Amino acid sequence: MSTERTLSDPSVAEDLRRLSELSPLTQCITNIVVTNFTANVLLAIGASPAMVIAAEEAGGFAAIASAVLINVGTVTPEDVGGMRAAARGAQRAGTPWLLDPVAVGPLQYRTEIVGELLAHRPAVIRGNASEILTLAGVSTGGKGADSTADSAEAVDGGRALAQRTGAVVAISGVVDYITDGTEVVPVPGGHELMPRVTGTGCALGAVIAAFLAVSPSPLDAAVSASAVFAAAGQEAGSEASGPASFAAAFVDQLYLLSRRAARAQGAAHVAV
Repeated sequence: MSTERTLSDPSVAEDLRRLSELSPLTQCITNIVVTNFTANVLLAIGASPAMVIAAEEAGGFAAIASAVLINVGTVTPEDVGGMRAAARGAQRAGTPWLLDPVAVGPLQYRTEIVGELLAHRPAVIRGNASEILTLAGVSTGGKGADSTADSAEAVDGGRALAQRTGAVVAISGVVDYITDGTEVVPVPGGHELMPRVTGTGCALGAVIAAFLAVSPSPLDAAVSASAVFAAAGQEAGSEASGPASFAAAFVDQLYLLSRRAARAQGAAHVAV
């Protein structure tokens, strides 16, 4: 297992600087519960969110986007049409995309859809331990969208899933683990209030997608996004009195991290 990575790692800081500078256009097909929060998180971190979900335009937009998120938290025939179109469009155009297989396993319909989407070669699969273990064929799923396993328990399954699919696998938990099938990178941090706010995991998927557009590799993208999220969560937790204030503080902390990265970039240009 590789050394833990945090925001202080130079590669993470550089990825954040690049994201702040380039503001990648990030197409999000995500669930209705988290759409607004996800868009605000992307704006705070410096990315440009685009909630383009209609099947009639999702595929075409995926071809011009910098990166794509497909989150299966809300599954209706209309949503699925947009997911399929976006996955096909991203694969044809070579646009990196992330699959978030929310609650895969217990429900047959969404599990079949996730299987279809995997055929379009996502760059990253992000999920909680139960979701990753299900896709690895080790488990039958968690408690709805909640995991019934610890992230460390899914490391071997995540590694096997990465080897089988060619995707980097990001396992979210108290410690996040990211693997390309060979290397496994732990990312500690965050705060105990993060699971008390709807959408933090889903928003992480969107931020990983945004980092896909600026990082050297999908592994780096997932590690950098997770490290930035963990740092923002720690800072937000130190000033929050509960879930509601944490959510606001968390978005603010992401913004502050992004602004610091932009200032660092500007200082570097002046020095040159």
